[in-house]
Amino acid sequence: MAASNQASLVAAEAPQTRDGMLRVLLVSYIRLFQEAFATLLERQDGITVVGTASPPQASAIADELRPDIVLFDATRHADLGYAKELADRQPTLKVVAFGVSETDAEIVTLAAAGISGYVSNDAAADDVAGVLVSTMRGELLCSPRAAATLCHHVALLSRNGPGGGPGGQSPPILSKRELQIAGLIDRGLSNKEIARRLGIQATTVKNHVHNILDKLKVHRRGEAAACLRTASQARSPAVRAGAPTD
Repeated sequence: MAASNQASLVAAEAPQTRDGMLRVLLVSYIRLFQEAFATLLERQDGITVVGTASPPQASAIADELRPDIVLFDATRHADLGYAKELADRQPTLKVVAFGVSETDAEIVTLAAAGISGYVSNDAAADDVAGVLVSTMRGELLCSPRAAATLCHHVALLSRNGPGGGPGGQSPPILSKRELQIAGLIDRGLSNKEIARRLGIQATTVKNHVHNILDKLKVHRRGEAAACLRTASQARSPAVRAGAPTD
């Protein structure tokens, strides 16, 4: 599709916003990414880039500029905590991730962080604007594999939480340390990063993660984080603190 035709199509399909333009904030540590996406999006009718920010600055700048959507660099999973902060502080704001490899764990981790859509690593330049417009309409453009992963995750939540375990069993009890580690997993930290943050051994973190997965009846770190996040949002936690710290 020619660039001019693609721009016209985006303008025709763009959802209604307060000033008729889709206002985008670009978030990345990498200036080259910021400039490349700004150049790409400014060519599209109906889209304007209102600013750029690094991940730690994103929430403050979003509060100031009030964008409709944020295009967020997800190449560093440790930065997803900043994406979650954006989604939590401005519930109507849409956050779209780029730099996504579409592994099962990554898809669930993005969902747990409040990401509304994503641009996969193999997407073409012209696909970016389409993803932004679709996300603003409440649609998720994803591969069949990603859709299956999300459906599986929803099935897990339906079966095991947030209201309780299977068959009406009592919710699993996570220790204070396990809840602490689960929160750091939700922010995208690795076992080694969690160990450094808490001043404990990486093997100890690994054991806690194994216990968390076992108690929540899930197989991946991202699924555990998503279960806990969903339970917290529902204000009917699937976990209870009360066991010893370690």
